[in-house]
Amino acid sequence: MKALIIEDEKAAVRNLMALLSEVAPDIEVIATLDSITDSIDWFREHAMPELVFFDIHLADGSSFEIFEHVDITCPVIFTMAYDEYALRAFKVNSIDYLLKPIGQTDIVNAIAKLKRLQVETSAEEPDYSNLIRALKCQDSYKTHFLIPAKGDKLLPLSVDMILFFYIHEGNVKAVMTDGKEFTFTQTLDELADCLNPNLFFRVNRQYLISRKAILDIDLWFNGRLSVNLKVPVEDKILVSKARVAEFKEWFTGI
Repeated sequence: MKALIIEDEKAAVRNLMALLSEVAPDIEVIATLDSITDSIDWFREHAMPELVFFDIHLADGSSFEIFEHVDITCPVIFTMAYDEYALRAFKVNSIDYLLKPIGQTDIVNAIAKLKRLQVETSAEEPDYSNLIRALKCQDSYKTHFLIPAKGDKLLPLSVDMILFFYIHEGNVKAVMTDGKEFTFTQTLDELADCLNPNLFFRVNRQYLISRKAILDIDLWFNGRLSVNLKVPVEDKILVSKARVAEFKEWFTGI
């Protein structure tokens, strides 16, 4: 099986090639590339390999851009440092992924899955449309906000510093890790759409919270949960019975 490696970290390339030689000696690495531009040029000038190992983040951008220029029809295994929640889109498309640092067992399992998929879907071509949309969406998640301050100034706020958003007297407030509060013009729905769903969860109509804001969780009546935050609030923050499973899945990152 002829394989291509697209990875911009030389140490990662060496590690991957060493692992392949140990557990999958039938895989021949025909080329290693380290940029989007070189990868696009390579695909245009060479026949499609039988397998590609893709690192998502390359020095010149996100490698999903390659899919927009090249019709890649061979199986793909992604290597990356993404959180598992963000990788669910890849699983839906029957695309495997290896979280760095990659070990021998990771390679063995990925190759085994690849062979199973080849048997099950040998007549089908992979559809990367959902993958590309998911990656674009992830790249567009907010990392900072600009909040009007006193005078003619805008105050930059990092999403990493926000513990939770809540509604108070019709206004949306954000509580920071230092306890400060700021008023936002967006609704909670709009904020939920622009924030990484792996970091923030809409527990109810009044609260959009980050995982790091949670102090502990109480079992509540009728199968509900009561979420206690590190910054005390007046309201009882309840997760309905219907959303308990979703909340637990989000919190544990499964």
